[in-house]
Amino acid sequence: MKPMEAKEVAVLVKNLEKSKHNDSTVLEILLKLNREVVPTEKLLRETKVGVEVNKFKKSSNEQIAKVVKKMISSWKDTINKNKKLRLQQQKEAEAAKLNSNQNGSNTTTQVPDSNLSSPQKQNRYVSTKPRNSKNDGVNTTIYGVKLRDSVIRALYDALAKGSEHPPNSILHTVKSIESEMFKLNNCTENEKAYKEKYRIIYSNIISKNNADLKNKIANNDISPEYLVTCDPKELAPEHLKQKLEEIKKQNLFNAQGATIERSVTDRFTCGKCKEKKVSYYQLQTRSADEPLTTFCTCEACGNRWKFS
Repeated sequence: MKPMEAKEVAVLVKNLEKSKHNDSTVLEILLKLNREVVPTEKLLRETKVGVEVNKFKKSSNEQIAKVVKKMISSWKDTINKNKKLRLQQQKEAEAAKLNSNQNGSNTTTQVPDSNLSSPQKQNRYVSTKPRNSKNDGVNTTIYGVKLRDSVIRALYDALAKGSEHPPNSILHTVKSIESEMFKLNNCTENEKAYKEKYRIIYSNIISKNNADLKNKIANNDISPEYLVTCDPKELAPEHLKQKLEEIKKQNLFNAQGATIERSVTDRFTCGKCKEKKVSYYQLQTRSADEPLTTFCTCEACGNRWKFS
């Protein structure tokens, strides 16, 4: 039997809508659709047949409801099988293309380097063109989902720029990172959180002040799972981490000064303004056998210091 064309399906969809109060006509149309429609994503999108059929899922007519449930289940199975087949074909084509580029390209060379420490970087990949997915001949259309594939392409381009890692190594790393992002925040259910996580990772990778992070990711010194789930502060360059730690200590100092009862004395002299009106308090900040730490604040100029 010849599969029903989109125009024919569209006509039946209109008739189904017009006959929604006539159970016998509705059942007749549904059975015809069930017999003759070969579901594809394009057909369902163009004709809206799935949307219209689904309206009868809770019909008071048991026969209609049964046919609809059977159709919807069958169509979903067919669509999912086609998706898996298409994805498998894309992966096979991608693998073949990568092998072809690495074995026969006249624009790049892979140079053995026994001094490289990473097991993933077995050869140096030297290109005569700027490194990116296009120039590396890498297909980043992995899932057929625009947002996910865009993230994979952007992360690949960011890691590949200036790198000597082979394309297959970079692509494997990028796919692993995106996969962890998707596990944490499914982009179809929580697109905002997915995009925010991507922006944090991408901005840190391309940061000129954070080149060490990019190298660690490419060398697999940082696992994709840790990269995605760690506190964003952990991705900051070392000098910024030190600055944040100093701010944290200063905030702690200020908080302690604000909550602990302080005494004012003239025994201490401010090293900044030389005034002797100084408030202070003491805390045990180290082990019990160590002396107390004294925290001082000049009441005249606000200068703060501490000593043990």
